[in-house]
This record gives sequence, structure tokens and C-alpha cells, in this order.
Amino acid sequence: MNAVHDAALDSPLDARDEDPQETAEWLDAIGGVIEHAGPQRAHYLIEQQIAYARLHGQSRPHAAGTPYVNTLPLERQPRMPGDAELERRIRAYTRWNAMAMVVRAGKTTNVGGHIASFASAAVLYDVGFNHFWRAPTAHHGGDLVFVQGHVSPGIYARAFLLGRLSEKHLENFRQEVGGQGLSSYPHPWLMPDFWQFPTVSMGLGPLMAIYQTRFMKYLQARGIAKTDDRKVWVFLGDGEMDEPESLGAIGMAGRERLGNLIFVVNANLQRLDGPVRGNGKIVQELESIFLGAGWRVIKVLWGSGWDRLFERDRTGALSRRMMEVVDGEYQTLRSKSGAYLREHFFNTPELKALVADYSDDELWNLQRGGHDPEKVFAAYAEAARGGDQPTVILAKTVKGYGMGPQGQASNANHQQKKMELDALRSLRDKYALPIADDKIEDVPFIELPADSKELAYMRARREALGGYLPARRRGAESLAVPALSTFGALLEATAEGRGMSTTMAFVRILGTLLRDPVLGPRIVPIVPDESRTFGMEGLFRQVGIWNQDGQKYVPQDAGSLSFYKESATGQILQEGISEAGGMADWIAAATSYSTHGQAMVPFYIFYSMFGFQRVGDMIWAAADMRARGFLLGGIAGRTTINGEGLQHEDGHSLLWASAVPNCISYDPAFAYELAVIVQDGLRRMVAEQEDVFYYLTVMNEPYAQPAMPQGDHVASDILKGMYAFRKAGADDAAAPRVQLMGAGTIFNEVIAAADLLRDDWGVAADLWGVPSLTQLARDGQAAEREHLLHPEAPRREPHVTRLLRDARGPVVAATDYVRALAEQIRAYVPQRYVVLGTDGFGRSDTRAALRHFFEVDRHWVTIAALKALADDGVIPATRVSEAIRRYGIDPAKPHPLHA
Repeated sequence: MNAVHDAALDSPLDARDEDPQETAEWLDAIGGVIEHAGPQRAHYLIEQQIAYARLHGQSRPHAAGTPYVNTLPLERQPRMPGDAELERRIRAYTRWNAMAMVVRAGKTTNVGGHIASFASAAVLYDVGFNHFWRAPTAHHGGDLVFVQGHVSPGIYARAFLLGRLSEKHLENFRQEVGGQGLSSYPHPWLMPDFWQFPTVSMGLGPLMAIYQTRFMKYLQARGIAKTDDRKVWVFLGDGEMDEPESLGAIGMAGRERLGNLIFVVNANLQRLDGPVRGNGKIVQELESIFLGAGWRVIKVLWGSGWDRLFERDRTGALSRRMMEVVDGEYQTLRSKSGAYLREHFFNTPELKALVADYSDDELWNLQRGGHDPEKVFAAYAEAARGGDQPTVILAKTVKGYGMGPQGQASNANHQQKKMELDALRSLRDKYALPIADDKIEDVPFIELPADSKELAYMRARREALGGYLPARRRGAESLAVPALSTFGALLEATAEGRGMSTTMAFVRILGTLLRDPVLGPRIVPIVPDESRTFGMEGLFRQVGIWNQDGQKYVPQDAGSLSFYKESATGQILQEGISEAGGMADWIAAATSYSTHGQAMVPFYIFYSMFGFQRVGDMIWAAADMRARGFLLGGIAGRTTINGEGLQHEDGHSLLWASAVPNCISYDPAFAYELAVIVQDGLRRMVAEQEDVFYYLTVMNEPYAQPAMPQGDHVASDILKGMYAFRKAGADDAAAPRVQLMGAGTIFNEVIAAADLLRDDWGVAADLWGVPSLTQLARDGQAAEREHLLHPEAPRREPHVTRLLRDARGPVVAATDYVRALAEQIRAYVPQRYVVLGTDGFGRSDTRAALRHFFEVDRHWVTIAALKALADDGVIPATRVSEAIRRYGIDPAKPHPLHA
């Protein structure tokens, strides 16, 4: 009989046990099954008993958890291949160099860094690099590894030993401006050949990884890439698991049977300031959560040294003690000594007898499982077997392992940037590092000689696994992009009496692209749960919603033209009510050119208010990852979504988009603007492979769509952010004149204001479309910088300045966004400049009422234009007062910002 079974039989009596003899007989029966038929058979029988009991009235839930011991018993632990001693030395050198990077940087700068996280996780990464993680080759797409952000020094240290990085790189850790530095955390934007995934914004890594894994199934199902034999490894801290995003999609991973997904939680029991669960047990908590979500859980808690003690323990006292000690106490125990461990952990006569022949040093050297390569290898091998369940490995470690008494398991060790000389000597001696006493204070880097066994071994292991990691592709094969003429119908005016929203124009563009023989299969339409809101239900039947199981039911609307169609080869990704899920889908598709070597073109449309505001952190991560694709804020603007109110009306997403350096944002008013922008975006991202992405706002308000103005420069001016929509006629040459700018749906109000100015006040107006105030601002800023650095060269005029240079009269700009959006270009407008916007909270009402409330309708534009003319001395101020009375505007009306 095995030791665990014997311990259960010999355990002290439970006061709740009414019949100990019967209990022993049941346990004996299960023990016999385990011994003769194996644990799988025993598990099946237990499950059948539970099902039978529930069927006959026993409804109490059973605990979702296992004892606080390793999941894999010693007899199921495979032999670890390779040279264990060489790997130990390599790991020691890596630990030292990782520490040295941070300590040396701290001697001359204040750039910071982290030592303790990698110190706890070194074995977890080393085993993966040496034995499991495959790089992309001609025959294998490569595994994906999401590195925990705070361990970046350890990843750099290993790359240095391999010769991938120089000593100069390590000396410039977190000092990037000069060009030879290393980024603080995994940042693909800053290290585009090295890092694949930005992960230090905690919680985003696991969320992105889950959807990335599922997107790999999507690529496989649609015949675009072979991904079924690739794994996704995700490294997390146990403190990071408190981020809602960390656990937010694990149910989806279980439901979607993502068997090639492996989470590794570095359970060092500490977060940034103290214990993760001082009064509890984070490993047990996470185990129950993941089990409930359908994951396979592998706990790696105790190193090989504990196996002998488990064998000795005949009563289960050791495992019971392990369960009763809370995490805060475990942290304290590992910050003390072997003597303290003997006194406070082995705290009963029975436990003290168990270790009576152990010295204090031997007790102190009993490792946690995450520091034991053999235990970690066994867990990785079990996880890599795959199956239909995702796997989480809960590896118990010590934060700051090996850093000495000031660093190991200290509450303050996350912030530790320095190590005293004694601590450096202790670390040197612990790992027998080749560093002389007179050099140790300099904290030198350890470099492997070209002919060393260690270097040969490291390179051989990586060669066997396909090459170096981390590594990132910069591009994929360029694809042909349809010409602008392909969207010809959208460049023409709508028929008289017919209106069309820009959302519907987008749907038509998308439909055209889906039919394109080259790009069509690469288009990835993504929507949360609003397809019908955006008029996209016609795509259900056209391309289907992707579901790996197809459709096992007859949809309720099967008889309709646009029935709800799920398909194993579908093209739409429909994420339910989850903007974060849709954004994670988009990131996976938008970086597919790099991650999978296959260019995909994702179009993710969401409620505008629930885009940047809700998933802004993920959009920033996408920018870091050099994503390429289109984000579309649907029902955009503060006044277009009448009736929904404050939480739904977006007047600021374009301002937030302006802060993302590689995000190109537009607020198109008309279908032809949208067609021009999308076609050129495809050219830049798919054909020329620029690392940019687009944010486009689209409205649900139908109105007459004009034809694209004639002219050689109209399309290029649209892309620059401003173009001439309509100039006043020659008959108006002598009239007072104004320049009116508009974007999005408010451009229609601006056009109407031009008619009021002409008909009611005899004022001529030139009309300018400004689909991207942000692009205009960036162009202006670039021109200013050029002149600053080349003061003797001719000044380059910004685009907006050049277009308005010879224009007459003041300029009035109105949008459905906060005034700060249009204020970006004030410095580049040569005339008096007046801005109208929608500052303040939203309201539920009609579009007309909202536009009056926010002071951006045609009457407010007209009054603003007249007031600017009066301020210029062109007309008397009495005309402005007359207009206020004529249009029924109350001068005592509260400002919308304060209403």
C-alpha cells in the first residue's frame, strides 16, 4: 500500500466520524484500486459514487481541491534528461548576471530594476528553455512564451550567456535612449527582434494568451496556419492573479478546450508589499478556481528532499501541518533559519521525531518545488502531454531565493535594487561562482568562454528546440490591396431621399473586402455582442460565426434571411458581452503577421464609449506589440446615440487615441472619407507592412451621403486630416467670410450653418472637412520641430496652415468631441480660431436636443461664426445679439460642462 494511503488509514480519529471502522474499510477499498488499477480508475469510481449520492438526495457540494502536496507522486515523475550539473552551473551564472544588471545600474543611476522575482523563478524558466520551448522553424510554428514582466533581467542574462546580447547591453539595462540599452520589461516596440508580448501591465498577459490560444485554433480551422502542435506558455505571479483580467477568461479557456495552453503561476506567496494571502493559502484558492473552470491543475509545492519525509510519515501529520500553515507564516519561515524551521514548523513531538536526525542546515536546504528542476520538469512534461483541458502549474517558490537574509522572503524585496558586500559573497559562495574576492564588489558579469561546456550545452539545447527564444518576426508576406475604385459606389452620392450611416458604409466596405480573392480569407470581423446594432447581421449567413464545434442546434431565427449561423469554418469572432475579449481577439489577429508569419486584417467594432475607455490598457499593449488592424468605435460621438445617456455617449475616445503614438485616428463624416481611409490603411499595413493601426469612428445616424469632391489632392488631403469640401461661390466675393470646419456627424450641422449664414446674415462660408484633427496636430508638431532643429532652412508649413493661408475670415471648428480635440491645432491656424465641442456628461434625449444642449448644432455654429466676425470688427456685435434672439437661445443657459 502506498504511503499516502497508509497515512490516511493511520490518521487520528475525526470527531465527525460516527463509524471509524466503516471509514477504514472504504479507504482500504480505494487504496486497493489505486494500487492495482491506478489513480485514474479510483477517480472514476469516486466520481460515480458522488453522482449516485447526488441522484439520491445528497446535494452538499464537495470541496474542489486536493491536499497541500505535489500533484504528481514520485512514482509518476519522469527522469529528467540532460546534464543536471551543467544546467545548475548555467542557472547560477544566469542568477548572478540578472542580479548584477540591477545592482550595477543602481550604482550610477536611479533607473531601478527587480532582482527578487527572477530569483524565485530561475528554475521555472531554465527548464523550459532547455527542454520544452520550441522556436519557429520551417517545420514548426514555434511555441509562444508570455514572460512575467518583472523577470526580464533573468531573460537578458541568459541571452547574454548565449552571446545574443553584449556586456554593453547589460550595462545599459533600463538606459535605452543612447541606443544600446535594454528595455525595463518585455516591450516589442523597443526591442522588435526580441520580445513578442508585453506582459508587465499585470493581468493582460493571461487574458491575451487565452484568446491568442483560441485564435490559433481559428487559424488552423480556416486553413491559414498549422497550429495544433504548438503550445502557449504563460508565466504569472500569484499576486498578479488578483488582477480581474488574470482570471477573467479562464472559463472560456476551459469551455473552448484549449489543451495547448499552459499557465505557470510562480507562487512565491508575495506580492509587492507583503503576502498575497497572509491569512490563507493562495495555491489552494487558485486550485479550486481553476478546477471549477475546467482546467487541469498540477501543484509543484515540495522539492525532492521532502520525498524522504513523506515516506517516513505514516500518519499524515506532515501533510496536515503543510495544510494548516498559512502563507504569511510560510513567508516568515523562509526568512529565518533551519533552527527556526525546526522550532516553528516541526512543532509537535510527532513532527520533531520525523526530522530528529536532520541537522538545521539539512532542514534549511529542503527546497520548495519550484526550485527543484526535477519536479518542475515532471510538471512541464505532464502539462505538455496536452489533451482537451488547459493546464495550470502552481509552483511554490521563495521570492528572493538565494539573495541572503536581507532579501529572501522579505516584505521589501520587490523594491530591492542593491546588495551589500556580505550578501554578494553569500550568493557567490552558495552557487560556487568563479568570482575572486577582490572583484566581487565590482559585481562583474560572468561571461562563458567560447569553448566552454556550458555554452556548448546551452546552444545544443536550443538548436534541438529550433533556435533562440525570445525572438520576434518583423513581418510576413505582403499582400495585394484592392484599389480605391473597388469601393466606387461609396464615392458617389446616395440617391435623392436616401440616407446611409457611416456604420452602414463600413459594413459595405467590409463586405467588399470579404469577397476579395486575396484579402478576403484574411479579414477577421470581430464584434462583442452588438452585430445587429451595427447592421452586421447580414454577415452571419455570408461568412458565419466561428465556433470550433460548428452549430449543434437549429437557431431560433433559422427561417430568416440573416439567421444566427455558427460554423467550424466561420470568419466572424463574436465574443458575447466582452469588450476585453474582443480586444484580445483583435490583438491576436493584429499581431499574427509576427506571431504566426501570416498577415491577418482584423476589424473590431465596438460601442465607441466602451473602447478606449474600457480597454485602454489593452490598446496600449497592442501599440507596444506593433499591432496592425482597424478598431472602429461604433455609434460614436456625444450626441449620436440618442436615448442611451451618460454611460454610452462618447465624446473623448479620439482624444485618448491621440495619445497612442502609432494609432492613426479619424472621425469621418462621409462614406467616401471612410473608403479612402480604409483603402490607404490596408496599403500601409498589409502591403507596405508599417507598424501602425487605425481607430475610426462610425455613426449610426443615417443622412444623405454626398459624392467625393473632385480634385487631384482630395484623397491625399483626407488622409492628412483636412480637405476642401465646398468653397463659397464667386457671387459671395464681397460678403463677409468665415471658414467652417467639421468632422463626423456634426459636419452636417456645420454645412447647415453655412446655409444659415448665407441666407439669414449674408455671410459666405468655406467648408472644410477635418476627418483627423490629431493627424493635423501631429503634422504641425513635426513641422515645428523641423524648424527648431533647422532654423536657417525654409519653414515647412503644416498642412492646416497651408490650406488656410489665403483663406479670409475667422475659423470655427465643431465636432461631437470635447473641445480639447480641436484645440490641438490652434497653434497652426493663422486666423482667429473658435472651437465648439461636447464637454460634459451625456444625456438621454433626441439628437437635436443633445446638439443644442452641448452647443454644437447649426445655430450655435452660426452664432460662433458671427461673434468671431464681430471680434474681428467685420460686423457689429448687435448682429450677434440679434441671432441669439432669432434662434431662441437663452443667454442664461448653464454651461454643459457644469449642468
